[in-house]
Amino acid sequence: MPRPTKQSPERGDARTRLLEAARDVIRQKGFAATTVDDLCQSAGVTKGAFFHHFKTKDALGVAAADFWAETTSALFEGAPYHEPDDPLDRVLAYLEFRRAIIDGETFEYTCLVGTMTQEVHDSIPAIRDACAKSIFGHAATLEADIEAARLQRRIDAGWTAESLARHTQAVLQGGFILAKATGNPDLARESVDHLERYVRGLFGLDAAPDTRNPTKEKTNDQP
Repeated sequence: MPRPTKQSPERGDARTRLLEAARDVIRQKGFAATTVDDLCQSAGVTKGAFFHHFKTKDALGVAAADFWAETTSALFEGAPYHEPDDPLDRVLAYLEFRRAIIDGETFEYTCLVGTMTQEVHDSIPAIRDACAKSIFGHAATLEADIEAARLQRRIDAGWTAESLARHTQAVLQGGFILAKATGNPDLARESVDHLERYVRGLFGLDAAPDTRNPTKEKTNDQP
């Protein structure tokens, strides 16, 4: 998922500031390592304000997943990948958009709900379910374009628009893990590049020219 712009602590009400703090601090430190004090300090609010809005840290985690879904949905709805007339072009433009927003510090471009899911999937079902709703909800926004591209190109294969939409998210989340493990965003970008090749192959397209990392082919006439 992308990174919404961080707002300064002076803007917004206490609840919004706490959710913005959760978005950023949890992506940096993880859910378990993030304390209520960390969130209050980042948001510029008191602990009394925290517990006025959230009974527990777990309740904050659920609300943070919902807030992530809401804010990132607005970002994606206004993104330029919706502009092409051809549905497959829109799908490929989505992947290019995802690649383009892998930028900045690791916590800035990685996914809040992916981060929390990895930590709490077995221990805090309420947060897990809120994260799943966000991840699968975003995947569902791709299904109409994928299905339209299938019909347009008369693709008859053992996969569905739903399964390919889910697979895009699996690759993106896996790329984020590789980037976290190494501190290298190029590994996340590499995952998107392979995903694009895979999607093009499913629809019978040739691989796109690799203009990002061009290589010069060696011939017998070259040294």
